[in-house]
Amino acid sequence: MSFRTRLTSFFVVIVVAPMIAIGVLVFSLIRDSEQGKADARAAGLNTAAISLYNAASARAQSVAIELAHDVTLANATTTGAHAARARLTELAAKAGLVRVTLDIGTTPLVDVGNNSNAIAPGGATAPAAAGRPAATIVVSELTAAEYASELSSADVAIVVRQGPRTLASTLRAAAGRRLPGQGMIRLTGTDYRAVTTLHPGFGSKPVHVSVLVNLSKTEYPVGSSELLAAIFIAAFVLLALAFSVLASQALQSQLATFLAAARRLGSGDFSARMPTAGRDEFAALGEEFNSMSAQLERRLDELGQERARLRESIRRIGQTFASNLDRPALLDLALKTAVDAVQASAGRASFSPLIGEPLEASVRVGSLAGFEAQIEDAELVALATAELGEASAGDLFVASAPLGPAEGGPLGIITVARSGRAINEDDREVLRSLAAQATLALENVDLHDQVERQAVTDELTGLANHRRFQELLAAEMEQVRRYTYSVGLIMLDVDNFKGVNDTYGHPQGDIVLAKMARVVRECPREADAPARYGGDEMAMILPHTDLEGAYAIGERLRRSLKALEIPLIGSRASLRMTASIGVAASAGGEETALIASADDALYVAKRRGKNRTVRGTAPAADVVGAE
Repeated sequence: MSFRTRLTSFFVVIVVAPMIAIGVLVFSLIRDSEQGKADARAAGLNTAAISLYNAASARAQSVAIELAHDVTLANATTTGAHAARARLTELAAKAGLVRVTLDIGTTPLVDVGNNSNAIAPGGATAPAAAGRPAATIVVSELTAAEYASELSSADVAIVVRQGPRTLASTLRAAAGRRLPGQGMIRLTGTDYRAVTTLHPGFGSKPVHVSVLVNLSKTEYPVGSSELLAAIFIAAFVLLALAFSVLASQALQSQLATFLAAARRLGSGDFSARMPTAGRDEFAALGEEFNSMSAQLERRLDELGQERARLRESIRRIGQTFASNLDRPALLDLALKTAVDAVQASAGRASFSPLIGEPLEASVRVGSLAGFEAQIEDAELVALATAELGEASAGDLFVASAPLGPAEGGPLGIITVARSGRAINEDDREVLRSLAAQATLALENVDLHDQVERQAVTDELTGLANHRRFQELLAAEMEQVRRYTYSVGLIMLDVDNFKGVNDTYGHPQGDIVLAKMARVVRECPREADAPARYGGDEMAMILPHTDLEGAYAIGERLRRSLKALEIPLIGSRASLRMTASIGVAASAGGEETALIASADDALYVAKRRGKNRTVRGTAPAADVVGAE
């Protein structure tokens, strides 16, 4: 195939084919514009439906707050369900409420009104009565039918559902149908645009509100616009075809000259030059061709230097893999790479040991003398905006890239400085890319540390978990067997903990465990090892401690726990809890016997009335005697 034929075909491909595609797109856009109107209307109606629902919920909440402070109702709840129902019925009628529910704690007490069609609830919590938990009042002023009727129109349908049950529908065909969250649905031969949102309802099931817009109202008939567009596209295609034939003839002769010069250049003749007669683009191309020939030799030398830098980068990548869990080493590599990449004269990198803690300068490259003010300004901007920060003065230029952002503040920051040349957009892109890679590496280090901590730490109490306790005790007893010294053990169990869960709920029980565990963490000596043994039972390993020493520590811990005030959820009141403690000691190196002795002492403390510390029978003869 000749060049002329290829050039003509090329023009056809790049002009005719796109114009045909554009024609198809134009026709599609003309039709889709009306579809877009329906989508926009559906979105607007959905926004109105959300606003109406939220407004009704807000009004209901205001009424619920008033009912929660009704003294007569509060007194009625202490009398019984009948009195509470009578008062609620009276208040509901007076306030024009559709439905009112009253729960005492987690137990339903009264349900007044339309319990099958009420929506948009609002709730409030009444103060706790004597001897009874706080009461929760939930009210509604709106039924699903009223809500749907207010929003519907001739071409808009509203469907309100709760679970599988349809509460209201202005379109009979949509009742009981599963409607999409957002999309198209066909009902009785008509296409609708559906948008569904979830709202809070009575109980645990949300209320689904679906807005359906009839698309048949927005159909667009084919008219003169499509015909005019088709004529215009056809004329343009014919014009482009004619131009491609003429242009290929003109270009063919000029390209032949370029081909001859390119062949000489390809054979290694860098002296090949192109004629540059005229001022058109071909003349400019000839000048650029000649300039390229002159620069090729210099470029070959630069390629050799680039290869050396590539080898250095590969070496650094290998170092990164070898030190990917060492924060200072990672920052050192990132900083050196950044300084080299932007040809800076100096730089520094800082990191935060823990998220939210102040940054600490850890790595420096080159001398930062004279750049101090600019570095401070650039780093302040980077930390405040979580974006690249820059500062300059005269011929001094500084850029800082935050390593993050992360929740609680960036993980660190990399700053480079140079003189004589401003920071350009390429430098900024390089710094952002390096900062992103360094951030990922630091996050991997933090994730590794977090996984290691989680593997040995109880999440609720922050104490060592049972597995870690067994590991620590086994290691300590190994030292006991080798060096023959006494090790003490405390076993602690929270008194009446089941009653807390039964009376106040498991969330309150979790608070009790967390607060008491904090005392256990803060009470021991530096060498002691507290742990959560299981459930509400905790333990503490006491190295180099005999039975009497363990007893003294246990007593101090018991008194601290007894004095602890634990806040009650949803109340200004507090709980006071006690603990039963068993202590034992051994110099024989048998952890099973030591645990059994402390555990037996713990149960003795329970049987003797709780809130006491009891010495266990010594599992080895050389330990101080028991109580």
